[in-house]
Amino acid sequence: MEIKQKIIELTEQINQANYDYHTLDQPTISDYEYDQKLQELIQLEIKYPEYKQPNSPTDKIGGVVLDQFEKVEHQEPMMSLSNVFNMDELVLFDERIRKIIPEYSYITELKIDGLAISLVYENGIFKQAATRGDGLVGEDVTENVKTLKRLPHVLKHPISLEVRGEIYMSHKSFNRLNEQRMEDDLPLFANPRNAAAGTIRQLDSSIVAKRNLDIFVYQIVGLEHQIHSQHEALNYLKELGFPVNPNHHLVTTVEELKKQIETYDTLRKKLNYETDGVVIKVNEFALHQKIGWTVKHPKWATAYKFPAEQVLTKLKDITFQIGRTGVVTPVAELEPVIISGSRVSRATLHNEDYIKTKDIRIGDMVKVHKAGEIIPKVLEVDLSYRKQQQPFVMITKCPFCHHPLVRKPGEADYYCINDDCPAKHINQLIHFASRQAMDIDTLGEKVVEMLHELGFLNTIADIYTLHEYENDLKGLPGFGERKVEKLLQAIENSKQQPFDRLLFGLGIKLVGAKVARTLAIHYLSMDALKQATVTDLVEIDEIGDMIAQSVVTYFQKPEHLELIENLKTYGLTMTFEKPYVVQHAFNDKTFVLTGKLENYTRDEAKRMIENLGGRVSSSVSKQTDFVLAGSDAGSKLKKAQELGVPILTETEFKVKING
Repeated sequence: MEIKQKIIELTEQINQANYDYHTLDQPTISDYEYDQKLQELIQLEIKYPEYKQPNSPTDKIGGVVLDQFEKVEHQEPMMSLSNVFNMDELVLFDERIRKIIPEYSYITELKIDGLAISLVYENGIFKQAATRGDGLVGEDVTENVKTLKRLPHVLKHPISLEVRGEIYMSHKSFNRLNEQRMEDDLPLFANPRNAAAGTIRQLDSSIVAKRNLDIFVYQIVGLEHQIHSQHEALNYLKELGFPVNPNHHLVTTVEELKKQIETYDTLRKKLNYETDGVVIKVNEFALHQKIGWTVKHPKWATAYKFPAEQVLTKLKDITFQIGRTGVVTPVAELEPVIISGSRVSRATLHNEDYIKTKDIRIGDMVKVHKAGEIIPKVLEVDLSYRKQQQPFVMITKCPFCHHPLVRKPGEADYYCINDDCPAKHINQLIHFASRQAMDIDTLGEKVVEMLHELGFLNTIADIYTLHEYENDLKGLPGFGERKVEKLLQAIENSKQQPFDRLLFGLGIKLVGAKVARTLAIHYLSMDALKQATVTDLVEIDEIGDMIAQSVVTYFQKPEHLELIENLKTYGLTMTFEKPYVVQHAFNDKTFVLTGKLENYTRDEAKRMIENLGGRVSSSVSKQTDFVLAGSDAGSKLKKAQELGVPILTETEFKVKING
C-alpha cells in the first residue's frame, strides 16, 4: 500500500502544480522539482500500472496512436448559433425576444475561435470527448483531449455530467508551430482555428500534446433543474475545476449590451487567443423553453460577429519583388500601422489583375487587414480620399535587370525570364545555401547580397570557387580569418549533403523538399532524372502534371545542365543511397538526435540511421526507440528520461552501427 499511496500523492501534487501554473498562472514549485516528481511518477506507473490513477498527469504527455476515430452520437444535439453582424440586427434580435418575454437578462461571453467539443464525466471522472460533427454525431477524440494541460481528469465533486466547450490554440503556440513547420518545409496553418482543428484530429496523441492546445468550458448539459441560469452554470463549472473564460458579464438592456460588446472589441486585441465575436444568451434557463428553438439554433441566443480588423492607411508606393523562379509580385508600401497587435508597413498586392480589379493607385487611402490574421492584405480603396491619383500601370521590364517581363497564357503572374537577373540569382543563392537545402552556415541573406554585389557570387556554382578568394574575403567588412574559415568549411561540408537536398537546393519550380526526396528515391541519380519524360514522372505517386512539366523544362535548359556538370566536378553528391541496404537492428526504429555530436554532424548521423533502415524524428515521444545524445543536450534528453526512452552516447551508437 505504500507504493499506491506514493502514486496517489505524486498525482495530486503534480495536478495541483499544473493547476497553479496553467490555470492560475502562479507556479508554486520549480521546473526542476516538477520534472523530478513527474519522472518518479512515470517510473512508478510503469512498474505498478495497477495503481495508476484515473487523473494521472502522465496522460497529458500523449502517446496513444489510433487507427481511426469512432463515431459518437450526442445525447443532446450540439446546435450552432444564429449570427448578427451589426447593432441594428442586434436590436431586432432583442425585439423578437421582448415580444415573448417582457423581463429577462442577458449574459455575454467571448466567442472563442476554436473547435467545439463535448466532454462526458462519470462520477467526476473524465470518460469521453467528442467533436461537434454534424451536430448529431461527432468523433471520439478522447485520447487527444486528455493531453490538454488545463482539462481536469477528475472533478472537485463526484458528479456525472456532460459539458461543452471550445478547444483553441494560443497565438504563442500557433506561431511556434508554424515556425517549426516552416523549418520542416511543411505547409503553414492559415490561422489558430485551423491549427487547433487539424491538431485535435491527429491519430497520434503525442503530436497533440506537443502543440499545447487549450480549452474553455462554457455549458452544462442536462442540469437545468439544479442550476437556474447560465451565470450560475459558469460559476459551478469553475467550482468543479474547469477552465472558464473570465470575460462574461450580465446585462439587462440593449444599451448595456452594446457597451459590453464595444468593451470586448477593444479587449480582444490584447488577448493571446483568437475571438471572433460575443455569444449572447438569455441568462435564465426557465425562459428558454418559452422562447424556443428553430431547427438549427436556439432563439434565445445569438452570436455577435466582430468584423475583421481593418485599418486605413496611405499607399505610398508599389514596388516589386522577384522570386527565385522569376515570378514578379507587386507589394504595397504603406504608412506603418498596427494591425492585430503588430506593425505593418508592407502588404501583398498579388498581381496586376488584383490591383486593376480593385482600382488601387499610389497615393490612395486603403483599408488593410491581415488575411487569416497572418498576411497583410489590401482590401479596398477608400474613394472619399481620392484626388488625382493616376491609374496603376504594370511594369513591362524587370526592375532589377530591365529584361522584358512575360505573362504566360492562363496565368495571372508576370515573370522575369532572364536567367542572368541579379534578383533571381540572389534568391536562388539564398535558397541553395539555406538550412533546409545545402545548410551552408554563415552564407545567409546579407552575406549573399554583399558577395553578389562585390562580384564573388553570381551563380550557384560560384559558391564552390570562393576558396580561391580566401585572402580577399578576409579583408571584407565583418569578415575575419575565423569567419572565412568557418564559411569555407561549411561549403566543403555541403558537398556531402545527400542528393535529394541538392535537388531541392537547385530551386526547380514546384519541387519542394518532399518532392525532391520522392524523385531522388525513384531515380537514384541526377543522370537518370535528367532523362525522365513527363509521362514517366506523372506515374510516380505525388507527382502531378505541373511538377512533371517543371522538372522536364528545367533539364532542357543548357545553362542548367552546365551548372549540374560543374557541381558534379566540384564533388557534390549526384546519386541517392537507398535505405535498408542491410538487415540491421536500426530497421524501423525511430531516433531523435539532441546535443552537440563530436564525431559526426547531425546530417551524417541521420544518413547513417536512414541507410540502416531507421528514421529520424524531431521530437521525443513514447514511439521513440532511441535518443542519440551529445554534449549540452537539453529538453529532449530530459523528456526521454521521463518517458524511459533508451539513450545512446556516441560510443554506444557507434557500437550499435557496427554490431
